[in-house]
Parts: sequence; C-alpha cells; structure tokens
Amino acid sequence: MELNRKNATQTKVYPTRILQFGEGNFLRAFTDWIVDKMNKEIDFNTGIDVVQPLPGGMANMLNAQDGLYHVYLKGIKNGQPVKEYSLIDCINLGINPYTEYAKYEQSYLNPDLRFVFSNTTEAGIAMDETDTLDMQPQKSFPGKVAALLYNRYKAFNGAADKGLIFFACELIDKNGDTLKKYVLQHAQNWNLGDEFAQWVNQSCAFCNTLVDRIVPGFPKDEINEIQKELGYEDKLVVVGEYFHFWVVEAPEWVQKEFPAEKAGLDVKFVKDMTRFREQKVQVLNGCHTGSYAVSYLSGLETVREAFENLEVGHFMKELVYDEVLPVLDGTEKELQSFAHKILERFRNPYIRHLWQSIALNAMSKWETRNLPTLLNYYDAHQMLPQKLVFSLAAMIAYFKGEADGESYPIQDDQWILDFYKEAWAECDGRPISIQKLVEKVLKLEKVWKRDLNEVPNLTISVTCYLFLIEQVGMKKAVKAVLSKNNPLMKIG
Repeated sequence: MELNRKNATQTKVYPTRILQFGEGNFLRAFTDWIVDKMNKEIDFNTGIDVVQPLPGGMANMLNAQDGLYHVYLKGIKNGQPVKEYSLIDCINLGINPYTEYAKYEQSYLNPDLRFVFSNTTEAGIAMDETDTLDMQPQKSFPGKVAALLYNRYKAFNGAADKGLIFFACELIDKNGDTLKKYVLQHAQNWNLGDEFAQWVNQSCAFCNTLVDRIVPGFPKDEINEIQKELGYEDKLVVVGEYFHFWVVEAPEWVQKEFPAEKAGLDVKFVKDMTRFREQKVQVLNGCHTGSYAVSYLSGLETVREAFENLEVGHFMKELVYDEVLPVLDGTEKELQSFAHKILERFRNPYIRHLWQSIALNAMSKWETRNLPTLLNYYDAHQMLPQKLVFSLAAMIAYFKGEADGESYPIQDDQWILDFYKEAWAECDGRPISIQKLVEKVLKLEKVWKRDLNEVPNLTISVTCYLFLIEQVGMKKAVKAVLSKNNPLMKIG
C-alpha cells in the first residue's frame, strides 16, 4: 500500500510554523521527530515546510508521500533493547526553491511562521559574495536567509512579532552566530539599511545548537521486511538510534516558545554550550571521522564491526582516551564517563552505521572535528598525537579511491575529488613522491584554514604513515601504529 494521507487515515495536518532547510535523513530522524513528539505529547500544533538547499534533492519524494514517513529507532531504552516505529506527520510540504520560487516565497511570508531549522552540512554556512538580493533563490544558505528575512521585514512592515527563531544544526562551532554574521554581512553588501539590521538583531534569534543522534539513514538492506511490517511502501523510512540529545544556546523566551522538555524530550537549553559541544564533536564525531578511513580500508563496513575488531577497535579507543580526552575541559571522571557512554553506543546491535555514509564530506569534517584536537594536543605536549596523524594519512589513502586493486565510490565536493585524482595520478609511490602528495594536501588552506605543513613534524609523520599504508596495506599499518615500538612516537 502506498504511503499517503489518503491511506494513512490517522494522520493530522498542523499549521505551518517551521521552515526547514534540509530534507535529508538526519533532520527527519531528529528535529522533525522531536516536533512530532511535541505535537502528540503537548499539542505543540506545528507543521513544517521543508526546503531543499540544493537544486538536486528530495522535495518531490516527500510530496509523493504527502510528507509522511516512518522513523525506525533501534537501541537501548532504560537498559533494555528496543525497536520503535513512529509515523511522522508534521511535514506539510516539500519545496524546491530553484523550480518553485513562488511556492517558496509564499512559505517564508507565511504570517504564522516562527522557526527555521537547518542542516546544510558543515560547508553550508558560508559566505558567497556573488549572491545578490534579486536572485531567485540565492546560491548560499546565508544568502537565502538574508533575502527571505528582508522580504519578510518589508511584507510585515518591520513588525517585531514577525521575526524568526533559527535553530542551526550544522556541525560547526557557533553555527547560529556564524549564520547571523553572514546574514548581516549580506544586508550590508546589499545596502538593506540600518533599520533592517536592527530588526534582525532585535526581532530574530539565531541559536547555536548541538545535535546528537546516530542516524544511519535509509535501511536499504532490510527495506522489504520493514515495509512489510509497516504495511506501507514507505520510500523515506529512516533508521536512527534511540538515544537523542539536543543542546540549544538561547535566551529563556526561546525555551518558552519551544518547550520540548515538557514532552519528555532530552532537549537542553543553556546559556553557554561550549563544553557540551567540545565533548560531543571531538569524542563522538571525532572518533567517527578519525576512524572511517582506517576501518573502511581494513575491510570493515560498519562502525560496530570496526569497534568489535581487535586492532581497529583498539585504535578507536586509544584515539579517544589517549588523544582526545586529555585536551578537553572537565574532570577525568566526567570525561571518562562521557566517553564510555559514547563508545557504548557504537556497539548498538540494531544499527548498521556504514562508514561510507560517515565518509561524506570527510575533508571538511576532519577539519572541524579532528584538527582542533591535533593542534591542542601538540600545544599541550609538544608532540603529535599519533592516532590522529595516522588518521590523516589514512584519509589521504582513502581519497585514492582504490585499495587492493578494487575501486570504491567517494562522495565529496567536486573540486576535492578533482584535486585528489590529479594528486594521486602524479604520485609514483616513492617516498619523495608520497611526501609531495602530503605537502599538497596539508597546504589546502581552503580546507584547513592554514598551511598544516607549518605544524612541526606533521608533514614527515603523515608521509611515513601514508608510505607504510601504501607498502603493507591498512591492516598491517594499523598494527604498526598500535605497537609500543612505533618509531614515530619519538618524533616531535
């Protein structure tokens, strides 16, 4: 049976009060699931219009199912393994602003609109100086926000109650603050006036947020069984772990307008989220991004397989306990407890979390999640953290696109794929050639925001590990980096 509101008769239609940029698995399994819970538990009475941020997206798929889909949670609840389905009915409309601008404009000028959710990836909150006010739509996410806010400001004559509350979910530090900065920069570039900037500052809220839920995504390997169990041909089923945690840095009045805790949800409003963010991003996300290439090139497809593997699991634990925790704020007891809870989730027997999905946009993720740890560790100890250095070498090896004579797909920005294709084509495998390849990668200031060749001993250390991986393969290279006799431990 097709999934739509005609066949699923128990669904409701809520007034649209949220505009969401991003239609992917994570937002649908996290923020939209939270809104659905709030609707059903505390009568939040809020619907969502979903905007796809890029020309290619899933708006049509959402509309084909009338915005309906199931979230399938699998994990540990109150110490017991659980599986739980939820039919999500809070999405009203999917919009492609590149082909349906009038529909997009109608949505953001909706007088009932109050919130904006976003997850446009780590690269999504970026300044594009080529954006102009008259574009329909602008290319960048901040450009779109600046334009929609200005058009909304004009449409409602600057009414204070028509401002919007932004919950940015991109995994960058100060995501809400950064979005606001670029919005105001566009306003200045476009000469939108001081009164508009004042309205943005006084009538809108840009909240920094931190999201935490592992979402493997669409369960392609078991979709037939799931659809049979559901009784619907749901093409947008999304799988997630039961655990969820959302930290929102916001004033008290925002919490009152979004009372998620009253629905029993683990949503925490705070004045300063720095400590929460550093712990989560550098431990959970950092371990994921720091281990994906090591694991995948060792022939391990999922997080659980890797964590239960003798060598790779040991690598992941040492990366967290020996290199990440020592540079985080907090007591040793608190950090050890936090890390234990995080790593325990890697063993979730119900989640098939593919390394290939974690590998998406790996370069920008490594810069955000792992580079701060590496630099802080060096500053504190005057030596390099060897698991992270090896992780960087493994990532460069991963971007070769083939191992043991077999190729595999890589997803990243096209310019990064083109860069690695050319760089690896010029590498003949000799140590000096490997070093030139490493120097080129570490010099990518567009990614790293600096020339990493300037970090003492980093270039030679990454070169040695990459040469080792190329010579003996990942499995043997991992054993070498774990060895107490690892000669590179003496460098730096």
